[in-house]
Amino acid sequence: MKVLIVEDDHSIALGLEYSLQAEGYQTKICENVAAANKIIKNDLHSIDLFLIDLSLPDGSGYDICRIVKEKSDIPVIFLTALDDEVNIVMGLDMGADDYVTKPFRIRELLSRINSVLRRYQKQHSSMSVTLNNVHINLHSGKVFKSGAEIDLTALEYRLLLTLINHRGQVLSRNQLLEQIWDVAGDFVNDNTLTVYIKRLREKLEDYPQKPKLIETVRGLGYRIGE
Repeated sequence: MKVLIVEDDHSIALGLEYSLQAEGYQTKICENVAAANKIIKNDLHSIDLFLIDLSLPDGSGYDICRIVKEKSDIPVIFLTALDDEVNIVMGLDMGADDYVTKPFRIRELLSRINSVLRRYQKQHSSMSVTLNNVHINLHSGKVFKSGAEIDLTALEYRLLLTLINHRGQVLSRNQLLEQIWDVAGDFVNDNTLTVYIKRLREKLEDYPQKPKLIETVRGLGYRIGE
């Protein structure tokens, strides 16, 4: 688990880093909004949790939280000396997962971190599917390959979900057609199904000509790979 610490007080940041690393977490420190935004832009998917100070020299922790939540469902905990109700509500309303006021006991903070991460793991275990380097977020309807979002049409996504919902089973072409024909009111015939299978493979497979994700079972139909 990797935690990004956004804190401009160097001594607090180093103390957090030491305590988190002692608990087995990996850490990275940013001292301002600009540095945090650079990580969000280039390396967001490597971060498992954000610890963000609200008052930063070049802006607000709210700005970082807003950008993170627009791009991903990564947990955010605010660290701040501001403990009035308005600031707490504002942070939670924009998607922050917890709010810890300074000064805080490190054991309490670690407990809050563990609690937030457990909640996310529980939620995401039933709301996401990972197949090799392909990740499907069932809650947002987004599909990622090697961390990059893949743009699927409604029919392509419905076809993928149908295969996932019958993972381990071979589905005939007729079974697939029954599941997807009425999406957006469009009729899907057998030839169209072949086209959509081909498009999904081109978008999701490393080697579409030798598919490992969407397997053809000769004479029977298709099966989603493990």
